[in-house]
Amino acid sequence: MNSAVAMGILAQASGWSAGSIDAVLEILLDPTIWLGAAAGGAFGAALGALPAFIFTGFLVIAGVFGGDAASGAGVGVGFGPVFGPHISFAGGAAASAYAAKNGLMESGFDYHNAKDIGFALGSKPDILAVGAVFGVFGIVLEQTLRNLAVPTDPIAFTVVASALLHRAVFGYSVIGIVSDKANGFMDMGPFERGEMREAGEVPGDGEKESEDRLAVEPWLPNMYKWSHVAAIGLTAGLAAAYAAIQTGSPFLGFGISAATLLFLNLGVERIPVTHHMTLPGATAYLATAGTGYSPLVALLIAGLFGLLGAVVGEAFQRVFYAHGDTHVDPPAASIAITHTLIAILSIAGILGSAVWVPGAV
Repeated sequence: MNSAVAMGILAQASGWSAGSIDAVLEILLDPTIWLGAAAGGAFGAALGALPAFIFTGFLVIAGVFGGDAASGAGVGVGFGPVFGPHISFAGGAAASAYAAKNGLMESGFDYHNAKDIGFALGSKPDILAVGAVFGVFGIVLEQTLRNLAVPTDPIAFTVVASALLHRAVFGYSVIGIVSDKANGFMDMGPFERGEMREAGEVPGDGEKESEDRLAVEPWLPNMYKWSHVAAIGLTAGLAAAYAAIQTGSPFLGFGISAATLLFLNLGVERIPVTHHMTLPGATAYLATAGTGYSPLVALLIAGLFGLLGAVVGEAFQRVFYAHGDTHVDPPAASIAITHTLIAILSIAGILGSAVWVPGAV
């Protein structure tokens, strides 16, 4: 049985609508999308990954109110081939990894400089070129996943894949190195005790040596305890779901979450990062349409998906971020995982739809 026939049978049996290679080629054979992605990656490198993502948030908010909220039309610029996170944010993160590796960003960050995604890298041509290359990688992978109708969030998946790729390309450990002072990947105790790395255990950074680095570097020092993560996840999921009730769009909560990171970038302490909670929460709420769930039950499902997004993001950061040298984005990993789950539940008929997730109808 050839693959096309197998995909067709799966689609008929499960409610999954298969994509095609022809659809992928139709998009990627257009040279303008490559140029847009290159420019977007360079844009993220110039501004820094986090400022570029904040800009995405404002564009998504504007798109929700400026377009057809129910269909998501109008948010395409924020998620598109210039300003989408898989382009500008991923390009900026890769550029930071390159710049730190070559001693080009002494930002004064508490962790390895490559993790400082809030730091603008300016207009140095080689740094912009790195951002551009990873921007192009972003559009190729994202459009391939989207047009093959792989039932996940193609943008979030691509952000994570791009980060793991830049680690490999620039000679960083892909997973990270767990300190002997930590009891495995999940242990945040060395951070709480202020323990440092041993000499030669990990690479230095500029004037800092290995022993000048914390043994464990949590993604959000103010938001890593499981109880705190669960509480903000439940809250954010419910809030985003109610915004979805009012607008019909799953994206407003995400846009607001991303935009609030402006305060984090400006140095306001204890600003939570919540876009991996608001997007699955709102999507899960809208996915209950036509299933017979009461509005109260649908809201509770949304809250649970917000909580799940928070917990998955925290688990991911403990494995891939806290012991590594560059930024691998926990929210992106969480969004990819939670929306894959929503797609599976939709395909299985437990949820009414996967709303915007490719392939799941």
